[in-house]
Amino acid sequence: MTDPANIILLCLFCLAGSFIQRVTGFGFGIFVMTIFPFLLPSYGEATALSGLLAGTNSILIVLQKWKFIVWRMFLPLLITFMVASAICIFYLTRIEEHSIRQILGLVLFFASFYFLFFNKKIHLKPTLPTQISMGTLSGVMGGLFAMQGPPAVLYFLASCPNKDVYIACMQAYLFSGNVMMTVVRGYNGFLTPAVGLAYGFGILFVLLGNFIGGKVFNRISDKVLRRCVYIYLSVSGLVVFNI
Repeated sequence: MTDPANIILLCLFCLAGSFIQRVTGFGFGIFVMTIFPFLLPSYGEATALSGLLAGTNSILIVLQKWKFIVWRMFLPLLITFMVASAICIFYLTRIEEHSIRQILGLVLFFASFYFLFFNKKIHLKPTLPTQISMGTLSGVMGGLFAMQGPPAVLYFLASCPNKDVYIACMQAYLFSGNVMMTVVRGYNGFLTPAVGLAYGFGILFVLLGNFIGGKVFNRISDKVLRRCVYIYLSVSGLVVFNI
């Protein structure tokens, strides 16, 4: 991570990924993981870097939107996510992930397409079965690919009353999950000097992307936000499918 071209590429992706997360509530990992595995020594280190930077971005939003967080809406979701993601991280070096990516990518694409056109008819209640199912899928995607956001997005966007509650709950969920996954990744040897160096290069651009994205978020309506999220979800599904 001393090549100037790689550093510039890292910083630009951090800027764009942070902007996307601040506006839509998710997507940092999906965006940066298209390039991080080529910049870091190993795939595990790439997921660790993505989690650290995304977690930093999330805590900034949580501090801004703290009063809108409704913890009861997602505690079972979070607990289920932590268990599922920890298991997947432990097995990260033992499984063949390409076929899983393709399945998850297709599911994500069709789910987002359905929500985009039928979201007015969909009202997910924060019931225990709903949270467990979404938490499990989010844990699998987070543990294996550092992309835990999409399943949680579908849940929060359909159950939160407005965009402020959505962004606050979503970021509290992502931050809590990233803290746990960072600990597990550290235990498995993925927090290396290369990750620390890359984090140092990228963090300022994460802050800049957060600032710019916040300006955009404050100007868009709930309806526009929903459409932006569902469209990006469908694009994310294709990205995950093809990686």
